[in-house]
Amino acid sequence: MIAITVMLLLVSLIVLGMPIAFALAVTGTIGMYVTVGFEPMLGVLKTTPYRTSASFLLSTVPLFILMAELLARGSIVRNLYRACYVWMGHVRGGLALAAIAANVGFAVLSGSSTAAAAAMSRISIPEMRRYGYDESFALGVVAIGGTLSILIPPSLPLILYGVMTETSIGKLFLAGILPGVLTVAVYMLVILIQVRRRPEIAPATERHDWSERIGALPSTWPVLMLMVLVLGGIYSGAITATEAAAVGATGALLISIAFGGLRGQGLKEAFSSTLRTTSMIFSIIIGAMIFGYFLAITQMPQALVDWVGGLPLPPGAILAIIVLIYLVLGFFIDQIAIIVLTLPLIFPLVQSLGYDPIWFGIIVTKTAELGLVTPPLGMNVFVACGVSGARVEDGFRGITPLLIGDALVLLVLILLPGIVTYLPNQMF
Repeated sequence: MIAITVMLLLVSLIVLGMPIAFALAVTGTIGMYVTVGFEPMLGVLKTTPYRTSASFLLSTVPLFILMAELLARGSIVRNLYRACYVWMGHVRGGLALAAIAANVGFAVLSGSSTAAAAAMSRISIPEMRRYGYDESFALGVVAIGGTLSILIPPSLPLILYGVMTETSIGKLFLAGILPGVLTVAVYMLVILIQVRRRPEIAPATERHDWSERIGALPSTWPVLMLMVLVLGGIYSGAITATEAAAVGATGALLISIAFGGLRGQGLKEAFSSTLRTTSMIFSIIIGAMIFGYFLAITQMPQALVDWVGGLPLPPGAILAIIVLIYLVLGFFIDQIAIIVLTLPLIFPLVQSLGYDPIWFGIIVTKTAELGLVTPPLGMNVFVACGVSGARVEDGFRGITPLLIGDALVLLVLILLPGIVTYLPNQMF
């Protein structure tokens, strides 16, 4: 009864607008006080913030965020987009295809979806406007392209999932590759279908000759070098994911200064944004750990597993309910908050049903990706519209066809789990 009351209090505080981190910490503290008393509660509050944040694996979070912020504020991403445009711009809808392709490159070097959406909004939307692209179509492409950064490794949600569930981060990164490739292919297919049905939304642009195409490639070599250092180091086993984050952040700093034109103000903004984002994420994690102690005391996860196990439903039906819950939560809550809020309850249930934790990590990340572009939260849409000065309603209207494609990809990954587990099984 106490556990249910505390859960209702948590939901009420979130609905009333209290930040997720504080709602988790407050309700967890109240629950422990009522359940075990003042002294044990105080002991948890004394030790949890340090023990949670002083994690070697969690040091990857600020480092990957810093890498994304540094690259987003220099000219490196602009050069990458320019190269993609020169090669693909002559195709109808080529600027949109180039935005998706450039987002793939940025995703491999970051793990921050909002940073990707902000960077590509600054670079690609002015170009699309210049060539007469439909505003809502351009906003939808940029917003959904940014979501690739939380699926294609390195990915912050996958790192947090791995830390919280004690799942191999290296395997999770490998598992994200094929779903990422499938997602990119579907995005490009949807774009081509849209421009074929409605040619006026994406006028054709000029064709570049082969000398221009070849000439655009040298500007991308810093990006390619950083990709090799980060992902090559992880997959070869030469460095861990944490060490790769440090190498990536250092490389991004040097490359952005030497080749990206990043100077004082840009550096200040990158470090400031990294500090704000990291503080937000760590606050949520600490709050979730406090709440997790309360759940452990009440044995609520085990009770949930036992209750669901007694339901006259097949595992597939229970999984469908879990995915639906994640999709609904994505409408209202940030993807990081969803992961740290739900995993203490959901993950033991998923394990009891016999599902692969690597596969489930990708499913959770994919559902969180959908939440980034669905109203009313739709963080990527708000970022794209805010940076480009466009109307939010235009952004949500333009995202709809791509969102349908994304939902189909999620369905395929659920029905064909081998797409997710193939590479981890081969490599390990």
